[in-house]
This record gives sequence, structure tokens and C-alpha cells, in this order.
Amino acid sequence: MIPRIVGTLAAVVLVGLGTVHCYWAAGADGRPTSRSRSAGVSLCSHQARRGPLLVALLLFAAALVLVGRLGLWGHWLPRWVFVAGTWTLVLVFGGRVVGDLRWFGLFKQVTGTPFAWWDTWVYVPLCALLALAALLVAALEP
Repeated sequence: MIPRIVGTLAAVVLVGLGTVHCYWAAGADGRPTSRSRSAGVSLCSHQARRGPLLVALLLFAAALVLVGRLGLWGHWLPRWVFVAGTWTLVLVFGGRVVGDLRWFGLFKQVTGTPFAWWDTWVYVPLCALLALAALLVAALEP
């Protein structure tokens, strides 16, 4: 029962994060657009929108993996897809917590920037909770 609740909550969080990334990909992130720049070059170009959109798709896929592992979706797919996918989520979010040892994660060297603050106080704890939720679902769900 607890893995089902935790997994469902984690999936809801992942969908919410995916939605935020879609919002950013649409250019609605507060950055200046071509209307506010004299050169007429948009900072919210199609190239700059691809990254957040890719992240959004991956977050939505992660949510589907979790609810599939819980048996709430994807009954037509082989079970191993969701088992392997859930363990992959444990590794991915756990790896994000550790970081790249320079720019992000627990052991980052670059500090004192706005991103470093957000990374330390929001992104790393959130990824740690998502890794633990995926671990709980992967280990305890039949």
C-alpha cells in the first residue's frame, strides 16, 4: 500500500515538473523575447526551447514508468519494461543527487551562483526524494 501511495505521489510530482518544463519550452519563463531586444534576435528561439521540451518528455515518461510499475497503466507492455525502467529512475535521480562534481549535485565545486543555491536547496533534495520513491516502488512492488 505504501509503495503505491509514494509512487503515485512521485508520478504526480513528475507530471508537474514536466508541465513546468513545457511552460518554459513555450518561452513563458520571464526571459526577454525579440520584442524587447533591439537586435530582433529572440533568446527564446526554437533551439533554446528544445532542451526544456526534451526534459519535459523524459519527466512524463518517468511518470508513466512509475504508474506502469504500480500496475495502473500499460498492461499490454511486458512487465520487465517497467521493472527495468523503475530501477533506471533510481540510478538517474540518484546520479543527479551526486552530480557532475563541478556544476551541480551534492559535490559541486561552483557555488555562490543563483543556480547553485537552487540546486542545493531545491533540486538535489527533490531528486533525492524521487530516487527514494523510485527505489521504494522498485524494491517493494510485486
